[in-house]
Amino acid sequence: MEDQWITSVGIDIGTSTTKMIVSRLRLKRISSSVSIPRYEIVERQLVYASPMYSTPLIGRDQLDAEGVWALITAEYHHAGIRPAELKTGAVIITGETANKRNAREIVQRLAERSGDFVVAAAGAELEGLLAGRGAGADLRSMQIKGAVANLDIGGGTANVAIFRRGRPIGTVTFHVGGRLIELDRNGMVTAISPSIRPWLTTRGYAIQQGQSLRFGDVAELCQDMSRSMLDYLAGGGLTHQAKDGDAALKELLVGGGEPMDGSGMPQLEEWMVSGGIGGLTELPKPATIAEVAAYGDIGPLLAHEIKAAMAHYDIALGKPNQTVRATVIGAGMQSTEISGATIYLEAPHSLPIRNLPVYRLDELTDEMLANQDALMAMLASAIRVCAGLYDKEASIPFALAMRGMNGISYASVQRLAEAISRSYLDYFAPAEVLVVVCVHDMAQALGQSLRKRLEKRMSVICIDQIPVMHGDYIDLGEPLPGMMLPVMIKTLVFRPESGLGSGPGPGGSEGG
Repeated sequence: MEDQWITSVGIDIGTSTTKMIVSRLRLKRISSSVSIPRYEIVERQLVYASPMYSTPLIGRDQLDAEGVWALITAEYHHAGIRPAELKTGAVIITGETANKRNAREIVQRLAERSGDFVVAAAGAELEGLLAGRGAGADLRSMQIKGAVANLDIGGGTANVAIFRRGRPIGTVTFHVGGRLIELDRNGMVTAISPSIRPWLTTRGYAIQQGQSLRFGDVAELCQDMSRSMLDYLAGGGLTHQAKDGDAALKELLVGGGEPMDGSGMPQLEEWMVSGGIGGLTELPKPATIAEVAAYGDIGPLLAHEIKAAMAHYDIALGKPNQTVRATVIGAGMQSTEISGATIYLEAPHSLPIRNLPVYRLDELTDEMLANQDALMAMLASAIRVCAGLYDKEASIPFALAMRGMNGISYASVQRLAEAISRSYLDYFAPAEVLVVVCVHDMAQALGQSLRKRLEKRMSVICIDQIPVMHGDYIDLGEPLPGMMLPVMIKTLVFRPESGLGSGPGPGGSEGG
């Protein structure tokens, strides 16, 4: 069969800006003519990169649904495409925009009108993870074999994802962003985000709307905000800071502040900055209050104060593959796989399942499978990470994927089933279906073992012969004759920054 081309679109609705990218992906068959068809991306062509628009709002707490759709419709026209031509893509709502009253409605409306998408109304954890992958922090952590943090900083939040040996091990989010305080070119404060007011009060900043700020005032505030965030990341997290009585830091943190896997903040070898603030670090540092307020906020000066503060820590500053567009660059490839005849399918009534996020385990060695205590500890840590990423109240929150384990013994299957079932019930007890994805033929044995342990608490779907990655989404279709299951794998696709347009938009708020 000849290579195939598909059209992909990515839409990012950020705190202050919205943009769209259209690309064409060439899929090349990598399997033989007598095997199940498998494809991979061998070429990507950028078709269209939109300008960066101010995100349409109604007041300060609601997205303008029709305004967003009108913007996207106009960009489809400019790009010369119709929604029916789109085969894959992503709609990401980021930063403070994800907390608007009608954010979910906007995502659903865009999905319904815009084709067959991977749709993620990104919370801070997922947004940070996507941005970290887009910036290349996961790959960098594999190269240096140490912990790498990507700080994706936009208009409303700084979403930090930490990777070690390619795996995400934690996320932390801060109320740090360029558009939290808005200014005119004379330095007059035109708006203050409610999310930053508690920190300002605790730190003694009596800033009010209508007040005029000098360059030095803004610089001091940005330095203080930067050092608080970086001290947390470099110095061991909240426990370390709390000993010094830094109550203000708690106001800067979104949520509890501890890394997802509960093991405490790791020692960082390297960090990098993406998002609109990352893009602004590449521009000249502002020298006057008018230059600070070039986009109507404090973003340009905050970017340079963060960069300057990073030089005071014994942590290398890396260069991200992406800055402005790290969170979503187009969106990716879809390829159809067929799960083989050894599947375990207890809940056919739940099918089809669409847009199910994937979390993959990478540490399942023969030695670990032989040690029940080590296996339990590893699964508990992994599922705790998942509890930070995915909806714990969802009926089918995510798919747990495992690679390797070719020729696994019966005893190892039993130990694995015990570890999965215990950890899953600890963190996802409300779930109705547990979905497990394997690479090698073991789904039926593992599924039956899980069923025995879960009894009637939830159903089990276990499939095999499906290779997936962290951050993929999968669709599970209805069963085919012979107990086969069609599986659609959807992968977010990122590419280098070059060729995607210039400069950040207003407030540097791309990606959050």
